[in-house]
Amino acid sequence: MALSLEARERLTADAAAIIARYPQPRSALLPMLHLVQSEEGYVSPDGIALCADLLDLTTAEVSAVATFYTQYKRHPNGEYTVGVCTNTLCAIMGGDVIFDALEEHLGVGHDETTEDGKVTLERVECNAACDYAPVVMVNWEFFDNQTPASARDLVDRLRAGREVAPTRGASSVATFKEVSRVLAGFNDGRAGEGVGAGTPTQRGTVLAQQMGWTAPSPEDTRIAPGRPAAEPGRDTRDGAADGNGATAEGRAATAEAGEDTTARAARSSGTDPSAPAADADRAGAPAGKPPAETTAGEGDPGGGAAPKSTPGSPTDSAPAGPGKED
Repeated sequence: MALSLEARERLTADAAAIIARYPQPRSALLPMLHLVQSEEGYVSPDGIALCADLLDLTTAEVSAVATFYTQYKRHPNGEYTVGVCTNTLCAIMGGDVIFDALEEHLGVGHDETTEDGKVTLERVECNAACDYAPVVMVNWEFFDNQTPASARDLVDRLRAGREVAPTRGASSVATFKEVSRVLAGFNDGRAGEGVGAGTPTQRGTVLAQQMGWTAPSPEDTRIAPGRPAAEPGRDTRDGAADGNGATAEGRAATAEAGEDTTARAARSSGTDPSAPAADADRAGAPAGKPPAETTAGEGDPGGGAAPKSTPGSPTDSAPAGPGKED
């Protein structure tokens, strides 16, 4: 569908604001592709031509970037992109099982959209939320500690038009077009909503504070002239060390961390009867509280994952020719 005159004028005005952020106009290409996607729900031929015209680029140069990054869609996308992480840790914890369950439940495969235009299903690479595996994202909002059942309920609620609340971050999920406009650099004022980091994310910091651990200063790590380096296995910090250089305090902390990891694994596999139930008001479990339903071991967790690239580098470093098509 061709861009209307009204849409073209609106996009041109917004593009001018984007271009003004950069010393060289061509550097504005990445956010401008998100901008045209926010208008049409994908990067259309008209959108590519508009970017090329405003940035004094060829349509081939613009297409090379648009086809390289998988966040840019070359065909109409659903109102909600449901991305199931199937990278190593999430796959082991049940990501592949969740994707297979959604594929069957929705009747679509990777990068395909339901007939009602509501949901586009994707396998995605690591979402930097390994401490909450397995993770599902809806328009790049986190839904942590998912199970096949909770993921099915999540997509059913999206298709029914019911509001869903991410486990962390914004209090609700914006549409694909709305999120694309935010990625173009237009703030929606919601960055401060919701929980930023849950208990698993903060575990290392809390443990360091409890143990009084601090990073060594540059002076502590510099070897003075004529002074031999520390012997292997020798702890130069205060406190008695064993043959491996670990103090009693360090050994206790390591054991505590190991017990915490074992307990999480038990909750994820469904073998821990004391695991908390999921919050009924949220599509996933609360941050740091995996549900009791089994996600691992319900199928072969070793399935492959489709490549996932996220725009994050300057346009000047983008490939010179077409990259991988969605």
